[in-house]
Amino acid sequence: MFFIVITLLVLFSPVIPAVQDRDDKFLEKAIEEAYRGAECGDGRPFGAVVVQNDGVVVSCHNMVLRNKDPTAHAEITAIREACQKLNQIDLSDCEIYASCEPCPMCLGAIRFSRIKRLVYGAKAESAIVAGFTHKQHLEIKKAEGTIAMLAEQLFEKTKSMFPS
Repeated sequence: MFFIVITLLVLFSPVIPAVQDRDDKFLEKAIEEAYRGAECGDGRPFGAVVVQNDGVVVSCHNMVLRNKDPTAHAEITAIREACQKLNQIDLSDCEIYASCEPCPMCLGAIRFSRIKRLVYGAKAESAIVAGFTHKQHLEIKKAEGTIAMLAEQLFEKTKSMFPS
């Protein structure tokens, strides 16, 4: 039993450092991108890198201030640019590296683009403590009655237009 454990450790231990080194390399690029965006005034200090087959597809930073667009987070910007560059909306063969844990909007975009793997550096709490957050001022109401039914029917009536 002891021999098997040692053998497994010897066989698999080189894999872990290699993956860690690879992750660190791309995460370092995302962090550099975050600094770049903050220093030039484009947006808050957040960066993201989309990787495909061990190569960088795009490296982006937060563009909220420059574009006057509250959705121009680093991850969203990177996903948009990667889709354009690769000429596809399915990024299931890609990974994303983010300098910070993605917000719910960015996490949603990562899921919708089908990115297979997310690696992030800082926890969201670190950004919040540093003052990079927005207070929620939103009332959400579900419609009722006929208009709600019409909205529900929309999906059934248009699904044949969009093959899965």
